[in-house]
Amino acid sequence: PEYLFVYGTLRPACAPSALQPLLAKWRPSGAGSVVGTLYDLGEYPGAVLLPTGESRVFGEVFELADAAAAFLALDEYEGFIAEQPAASLFLRTRCDVTLADDRRLSAWIYVYNQSLATATQIPSGDYLRNCVKQNPSNRRNG
Repeated sequence: PEYLFVYGTLRPACAPSALQPLLAKWRPSGAGSVVGTLYDLGEYPGAVLLPTGESRVFGEVFELADAAAAFLALDEYEGFIAEQPAASLFLRTRCDVTLADDRRLSAWIYVYNQSLATATQIPSGDYLRNCVKQNPSNRRNG
């Protein structure tokens, strides 16, 4: 199975209504976290993975029913262009996720790929605390 770790506007509680039908097809695998830093980019957050450290990004893991179809839609939503990674807003990459029960698994994640000059760190690492579900203009993040 293919797994996806989501931490921002792809989390069901934060996702725009246009994405809800896609998210409804995913099977929840549990809460989890990755080693990294989470940034507030205005309309959406962006995660940056770190090789080691104490800083964590919190989110949820889902098993994708039809990974190829899901990634086709998600890559467009996240601004990921496989043929032009430098031009991509987010990159889709694999990461190690630690689930709430301490199990680990490999999952896909969308990581931010542009300048963080105007971004502010989200110290809690949890965008759900900052999420405003009433804002349907949320357009991106993993």
